[in-house]
Amino acid sequence: MSVTIYHNPRCSKSRKTLELITASGVAHTSVLYLEAAPDASTICDLAAILGMSVADLLRRGESAFKEATDLPELSDNAALASWIAEHPITLERPIVVNNETGKAVIGRPPENVLTLVSS
Repeated sequence: MSVTIYHNPRCSKSRKTLELITASGVAHTSVLYLEAAPDASTICDLAAILGMSVADLLRRGESAFKEATDLPELSDNAALASWIAEHPITLERPIVVNNETGKAVIGRPPENVLTLVSS
């Protein structure tokens, strides 16, 4: 089994989620999404895997969201995913994907990841 974590090392929830993954012994790949932002297609895929709309992946408390003057309609998944790709700080974190099953969770709380890594 292996998982991919969309990780922000400055976020305590993201760090704790990564600790839980590491402690479980599951192989993982960390995507430092602020340095290598996922493209719009990947963001749409993540939303679909999570069973959410793209708007549900927005961190609405971020200043980049609050101060946005170019934010598309929240119901326009494709346009919103492109906007998030350009403003990755607004992507909810951490997102963890089980690479074998294609299931995913948001690590809020971090213990959510245990449903992916427990056998």
